[in-house]
Amino acid sequence: MPKHLISSADLDRGEVEAILETASSMHDVQRREVKKLPTLRGRTIINFFFEDSTRTRSSFEIAGKWMSADTINLSAKGSSTSKGESLRDSVQTINAMAVDALIIRHNQSGACHQVAGWVDASVINAGDGTHEHPTQALLDAYTLRSRIGDLDGKHVVIVGDLTHSRVFRSNVITLKTLGARVTVVAPPTLMPAGIGSWSAADGFATSWDLDEVLEGDDVPDAVMMLRVQRERMSGGFFPTPREYTVGYGLTRPRLKALLARNPHALVMHPGPMNRGLEISADAAESDASIVLDQVSSGLAVRMAVLYHLLAGEEVAS
Repeated sequence: MPKHLISSADLDRGEVEAILETASSMHDVQRREVKKLPTLRGRTIINFFFEDSTRTRSSFEIAGKWMSADTINLSAKGSSTSKGESLRDSVQTINAMAVDALIIRHNQSGACHQVAGWVDASVINAGDGTHEHPTQALLDAYTLRSRIGDLDGKHVVIVGDLTHSRVFRSNVITLKTLGARVTVVAPPTLMPAGIGSWSAADGFATSWDLDEVLEGDDVPDAVMMLRVQRERMSGGFFPTPREYTVGYGLTRPRLKALLARNPHALVMHPGPMNRGLEISADAAESDASIVLDQVSSGLAVRMAVLYHLLAGEEVAS
C-alpha cells in the first residue's frame, strides 16, 4: 500500500481488492453490540475539513474511534487559517505534533497532493475541489460488489454534473480498475473539457443522451446519479432546473423503464441528494436504491483504508 491515498490511481487492482476484502471484515464490526477494535490504539488522526461535510467527516471520525485511534476534528473556521495562516503553515504545525494521519477535505484541487509533500504523516484525500474523492469511489465499488458480485464486465452509468464532480473522476478510475464498463452522461455544458481524449485513453464511453443510454443494447447494471453542484457554478450551465430534470433526471418513468429492462438494476447517489432535480423521490426510495447502503459501506471502507495505511499487514478480527 502507498503511504498516502490522494488519487484512486494510487491503487492497483490488488490493492483495491485488499481494501474491499478488509472492508468486509470491518462491516461485521458494525453489526456487533460492542463496536471497538484495538487496531489503531496509540495512533492519532486529524480530520481537517475546509468544506462542510456530513457523511465523509462523520464516517472517518467514527472509523478512527471504533479502531481506538485518538481522533480530532478541525475545521477552517476553528483553526488559524481563519486568521490568515497559510495551508502549509497549518498542516506543518499539526505535523510537528507527531500525528499519524491527516484526512483533508479542501475546496482547491491538488491541495492534498501539496500537503503530502509537506508532512510526514499519511495523507488521505477526503475530497479536493473538483479533482478526486478516492474513498467515495472505494465505497461505491464495495456497495456494488456486495449486491452484484464481481464487477468485471458490469455496466455502470454515471449521470449528471461531471464538470464539478470529484466523485465521477475517482469512480471512473476505480470502476475501470475492477473491470467494469463505464458510460458517463451529461449535458454538453457539464461535460469536462478534453473528455473525448480522456475517455478514449481510459476506455469509458460518453453520451449527451440519457434515454439513449438507458434504452440501448448495453443495459445498465447500475445508474449513479450525481448531485448538481450549484455552489460551484458561476454561470448558467442549464436554462432551468425543470429542463435539467426533463433531460437528465432519474424520474419515475425513467426508473420504471430501466427496471423493466433489468429488474436487478441498482440506483446510486453519493449524496447529498437534490430530490426533484437529479433524482426523484420515487427513485431515491425505491427498492432499487442502495443510497443508504453506500453510507453504511462508507464507514467500513474508511476503517479499511485507515487499517491498511496505519496498522500493518495482519487483518484485525
